[in-house]
Amino acid sequence: MQKPSINVWLLTGAAMLSLAPVLIHQGKEFKATDSINITAIEQVKPSYKPWFEPIVKPSGGEVETFLFATQAAIGSGVTCYILGLYKGRTERRKAEEVPTPVEYRD
Repeated sequence: MQKPSINVWLLTGAAMLSLAPVLIHQGKEFKATDSINITAIEQVKPSYKPWFEPIVKPSGGEVETFLFATQAAIGSGVTCYILGLYKGRTERRKAEEVPTPVEYRD
């Protein structure tokens, strides 16, 4: 039997990390950290007023979800571009370092 590659181990680990919170906290409601923080602040200091208000308030949950997904897509695109850039540079350096065969003369 063939030994599992590093990619299989990485995918398995990512799946386990993704599913662990869902399995551990079954039946509980997942809330955004903003709403949890607002509730905690109101309990500790009821007279607290925010420093600023949002310039544009999203009209609904779908818009917020779209904006979050767009932000995540842009961030992952930039990250993958940078990783690919550095990998390409590394491969180019390695290719340039390969010695050319020496010609022998009789």
